[in-house]
Amino acid sequence: MSNDSVIRDAVLAAEHVSKQVISPEGTLTILSEVTFSVAKGETVAVVGASGAGKSTLLALLAGLDLPSSGSIWLDGNNLTELDEDGRAEVRAASVGFVFQSFHLVPSLNALENVMLPLELAGTESPRQRALEIIRQVGLEDRWSHYPSQLSGGEKQRVAIARAFAAEPAVLFADEPTGNLDSRTGDNIMQLMFELNRNSSTTLILVTHDRELAARCDREISLDAGKMVGDSKEAA
Repeated sequence: MSNDSVIRDAVLAAEHVSKQVISPEGTLTILSEVTFSVAKGETVAVVGASGAGKSTLLALLAGLDLPSSGSIWLDGNNLTELDEDGRAEVRAASVGFVFQSFHLVPSLNALENVMLPLELAGTESPRQRALEIIRQVGLEDRWSHYPSQLSGGEKQRVAIARAFAAEPAVLFADEPTGNLDSRTGDNIMQLMFELNRNSSTTLILVTHDRELAARCDREISLDAGKMVGDSKEAA
């Protein structure tokens, strides 16, 4: 995958990515020589046991942290050559996030939470776009409610609406159903896949749920920081 055309054609690519941290016990390797590329519109599950390096990999792919070695390309940008401000600009333009713990702004209502990234990005008619996607996630009757007035499932629907509103090139979801009961979680994932199908967004899903992972186009498996499987290559 060192060939430049593969990296240019991919919306997301990791090339020989490793991450080490210093601890009292010495240097710990969290990720070692991870290499793969993701095409536009793919849904990819990153799976592995707790401590396998899934969340660390997601943080590196999103430019929230830098690898100790290797390169990461996101939407045509080499994140490893950018400073913190440069990576923040790429995230604002190209990335959406959905987390297990929602991360809604408590002082803003549902509509305002969805509008926030649109306003920051200078999107034309942010309120109209936010109302449109609020309707798509089934919260047209709850748009004026604040996070404290919403159930867990409703909060995650707002978070999903916010993530998809700006039509990011890549949406990163880190255990998005982890705080929800199984029925609500199933409904939330159905919604995410449906929104993904109707957009040009690429979905990277970190999960320990094998059934959920199997619904993605592809699975990347980590074990003790090493990439031990890629169902795209196996196919």
